[in-house]
Amino acid sequence: MADLNLMAVFARVVEAGSFSEAARRAGTSRSAISKAVAKLEKSLGAHLLNRTTRYLSLTEIGAAVAEHCARILEEATEAERLVGSLSSEARGVLRVSASVAFGTLHVAPALAEFLPRHPELKIDLSITDRWVNLAEEGYDVAIHVSSDPPPNLVARPLAPVRRQLCATPEYFRRRGIPQTPADLMQHNCLDYTRSGEPGRWRFTGPEGEISVPVNGPLHVDDDEALSQAVLGGLGVGLLPTFIVGKDLQNGNLQAVLSEYIPVERHVYAMYLPTRHLPNKVRVFIDFMLSHIGAEPYWDRLSA
Repeated sequence: MADLNLMAVFARVVEAGSFSEAARRAGTSRSAISKAVAKLEKSLGAHLLNRTTRYLSLTEIGAAVAEHCARILEEATEAERLVGSLSSEARGVLRVSASVAFGTLHVAPALAEFLPRHPELKIDLSITDRWVNLAEEGYDVAIHVSSDPPPNLVARPLAPVRRQLCATPEYFRRRGIPQTPADLMQHNCLDYTRSGEPGRWRFTGPEGEISVPVNGPLHVDDDEALSQAVLGGLGVGLLPTFIVGKDLQNGNLQAVLSEYIPVERHVYAMYLPTRHLPNKVRVFIDFMLSHIGAEPYWDRLSA
């Protein structure tokens, strides 16, 4: 196959009508243009131009080749224009995967503010706790809670994930407020089975790490379902504030032992490493960072 760069030079020579004018427009020398055309002729095994000291004219084969080269140059120019447009503006389709709780409570509601700012952009949002393969499945961004994001992805922290021990005020009136982690052994502790070891909660206090055996009538693998059981007065739960922040603020839930719970995980926006990050990805992540805030709005609500 002939070199596309040589074909582009030939198309420009035909358009300009001379080697000299083509060289002037390209900002190069006449001899460089002439050598490029000669190299193309050798590659194709065909004579493309009749040259005299004053004029250039196309051979029959040259005229046919020139038509195709002009079309190739036009397509290449359009491709460059399209890439520049897509890189500078947020447009096209942005495919986002977000974990169920965070995606439902915080990503989906934020789109009502984000999308009107970018009318040329559409979002394909998948709400799932499954870790998608961005490269194989064609996703642009994955938003997940993690303590150790995958090393093959760029992971930008959107917010810390703080957990709070909480129950309803009515539950604490009945059972008393725990003053130390050890007091939890006397309470109905509703266990989230995807975190830590079942039946044991770990805390960090002035005396270091504390491991407390807990017991209760419910073990559940979903934080939102756990929060509903806690709101129903069934017992004490260790819940992310991005789920229960509003309930802590409005008094539906009461937090205890906050000083014993470390921040161990973050919400990350993750994408594939690239030298040229698409603008649609950049503006989306920047918006989410601004929307959430340096101190997440759900923690400001629960302060």
